[in-house]
Amino acid sequence: MTLITFFKNFLSTSFLLALSWLVTAIPLQAQRLPLSENLTSLLSPEGQTLLQNSKAQADYIPLMSQFVTQANGAFCGVASAVMVLNALEIPATVPSPWAQRYFTQDNIFNEKTEEVIPRSVITRQGMTLAQLSDLIATYTVEVKTFYGSDINLDQFRQIIRENLANDNNFVLINYLRRAIGQKRGGHISPIAAYNEESDQFLILDVSRYKYPPVWVDTETLWASTNTIDQVSQKTRGIVLISPPSLL
Repeated sequence: MTLITFFKNFLSTSFLLALSWLVTAIPLQAQRLPLSENLTSLLSPEGQTLLQNSKAQADYIPLMSQFVTQANGAFCGVASAVMVLNALEIPATVPSPWAQRYFTQDNIFNEKTEEVIPRSVITRQGMTLAQLSDLIATYTVEVKTFYGSDINLDQFRQIIRENLANDNNFVLINYLRRAIGQKRGGHISPIAAYNEESDQFLILDVSRYKYPPVWVDTETLWASTNTIDQVSQKTRGIVLISPPSLL
């Protein structure tokens, strides 16, 4: 190993761990819930090793640099969409040229998003997979949706792994928490990395007052998307988001 390669690896690892620490840097109002044995916290030594050994983590740093906690219990999809739009550097519409042109969980809403699903409805019940896709698609990005019932385990793994191995495109997952060993029902968050040796994906949970980012094995995660959303009466799934020329 050359000296230059050594320092590049050192800086890369240090930056990854610094960003991992950032997840817990802000004081939280509620104590996190315990993790089941099948989940590995990114903040644990094992979780950090999984990240360091991941060969498909192109999304990790861009997402962590835009990480936000959902503003309320129903805004998991909103927070996830904000992270992705900011990571893609899509300019937000702001009231004045002096305002910062990044997305927040307030300015993401506009007349077009209200036509997809009103903010008041999201506040009451969150979003379905289709509503999440359609809301994001009101912006200058391309969106592709996969329902859990329409793809098998191998397809699920391949689709997400390929996304995570390439820059400038992202994947959000709509899954049932209970199916992976967590409390409560449906949830939405970004996926940030894949570890091939352990066959696990890293979820950057936007409700960080409940859970840290966690590694979940692929079969369990796929099964959690192949569950019925009681609002849509369809299965949950994944959404791929990229600039128009990439899909």
